[in-house]
Amino acid sequence: MQIKVDRKKCTGCGICVTECPKGGQIWHVDRRSKKAQADNLEFCHVCTICAAKCPVGAIEIIRDGKR
Repeated sequence: MQIKVDRKKCTGCGICVTECPKGGQIWHVDRRSKKAQADNLEFCHVCTICAAKCPVGAIEIIRDGKR
């Protein structure tokens, strides 16, 4: 499983962090670049809330086997 963040679209709003049930364990918003990144996928339940709540559509969930 992968979580891809389109860095051109991402505004660093942090909604992915606040809406994800495991947000603080998975997500990080870089203060310099103001871009979100999923750093620790071992806690991810693939609920896709982060992608659904992203206001600019910058998050793509890629499940195993799908390319």
